[in-house]
Amino acid sequence: MFRMLESLLVLHLKRCRLSHLQQVPQGCHGGVYQRKLYQDLMVNYTRLERPVQNDSAPILVELGFTLLQIIDVDEKNQVLITNAWLQLHWTDIYLTWDQENYPGVQNLRFPSNLIWVPDILLYNSADERFDATFHTNVLVNATGACQYIPPGILKSTCYIDVRWFPFDVQKCDLKFGSWTHNGWLLDLQMMDVDISTYIPNGEWDLVGVPAKRNELYYDCCKEPYPDVTFTVTMRRRTLYYGLNLLIPCVLISGLALLVFLLPADSGEKISLGITVLLSLTVFMLLVAEIMPATSDSVPLIAQYFASTMMIVGLSVVVTVLVLQFHHHDPHGGKMPKWVRVILLNWCAWFLRMKKPGEEVKTRSQPRSCSTYKYPHASPHHTSTNSVQMSSIPGQASQSTINGNMNLYVGYHSTGTDNASFPPSADSGVLMCSSGGGGGGDRPAGLSPGDVHSAQTRTIFLEQLPEISQILEEVQYIARRFREQDEGEAICSEWKFAAAVVDRLCLVAFSLFSIICTFTILMSAPNFIEAVSKDFT
Repeated sequence: MFRMLESLLVLHLKRCRLSHLQQVPQGCHGGVYQRKLYQDLMVNYTRLERPVQNDSAPILVELGFTLLQIIDVDEKNQVLITNAWLQLHWTDIYLTWDQENYPGVQNLRFPSNLIWVPDILLYNSADERFDATFHTNVLVNATGACQYIPPGILKSTCYIDVRWFPFDVQKCDLKFGSWTHNGWLLDLQMMDVDISTYIPNGEWDLVGVPAKRNELYYDCCKEPYPDVTFTVTMRRRTLYYGLNLLIPCVLISGLALLVFLLPADSGEKISLGITVLLSLTVFMLLVAEIMPATSDSVPLIAQYFASTMMIVGLSVVVTVLVLQFHHHDPHGGKMPKWVRVILLNWCAWFLRMKKPGEEVKTRSQPRSCSTYKYPHASPHHTSTNSVQMSSIPGQASQSTINGNMNLYVGYHSTGTDNASFPPSADSGVLMCSSGGGGGGDRPAGLSPGDVHSAQTRTIFLEQLPEISQILEEVQYIARRFREQDEGEAICSEWKFAAAVVDRLCLVAFSLFSIICTFTILMSAPNFIEAVSKDFT
């Protein structure tokens, strides 16, 4: 009976103790055990010693990489700025414990300056402190597995290949490795790259982050030096540069073609060409500010700007030639035959251009002599007493075309010809006589009408010197009109040649601009992919 009561009492005490333990919050004893564990682990621990059982054996360190954001790509200074986390995993045999002896303590956190941490650095760092990572705590579990994840804003040097700018793909390497340990002391292995939390960039599209482990042998040492290189591959988004650089350049090059459509009499052809050239120079300076000062390669957009500037420069030169043709001095000489054949015949036929007034060209017609009857003439003298207008043989009668007014006056006498007024080609007077014998001033047997006709003839003959002077003046005026018409014809030929050169250059430069635009821009490897992604 006594034993039965004793057993019941022991069972009751165990239940009470168990219920009391259940009422105590979990981990309440952890503080004591955790403090004791920290003290026990750090008693004989030194951070200068590699945590390996055999000093000749290397310690295995696994390196991972988590890319969060591409902050900036500085093409001018060739620096890549990224926000990333490093993931370092290794095993420290001096930081192990038995969980039964330290109940409730599953892992510990040590500052990175209290325990051994691999000296993994970014070899191609461009930061002022070189190591731009934030030294966080190291998470250690009971088996001695250490996990160290330092975040940081990494600035790394990167060779920027601007040959295909703005349709370029850049590959920037992030090379990590131990600074003092060789491959025989520290075996560096790579882990997968984590981009699940990547924040997209407005200028660059992330293509991928492949990783590769390398072992290098230097001349100074026979030991290998391993490193893990993460290659950040990114493609430039071309929407911004297309709207702000390419499209204005195409429009400006189109304005350069308008130089050949602008009339030469406006006086603005040279001004327009120079203005377009200056505009392209301003855009070229904007591109030069973005690009690094390198002579390794010429950017694609710089090639396009250079070709467009060459087109505009040549258009200015051709415009000067066109203006020289258009404002050619008529006294400077006629157009050479080879120029007339090439420009006015071949090129004009090819461009389907016709000279103004060529289809409505009038031809000269021969003019017959007209008869003027003297007043009070007798009937039988009606057909003979006349003043005739005729043309001198050998001279063209083109008074309606070239302005030559040749007046020839012929006089028919009833008697003999008057030898005191011979026909003169210089004065333009032709004395025509027909029939009739000799006679005097008033032969016998003349009627009163014949006497009156003779008096009229005498008055006319007295006024012939004045008429001769008038005819000389008319001949001078006609010669001036003829010279003016010849000069206008020469100027018309040169103006038509200038119009042909303008039209020919318009066609040639338009084709050249289109070919240069498509050839240069589409030569980029990923032009179609970039346009399809950014402009749609």
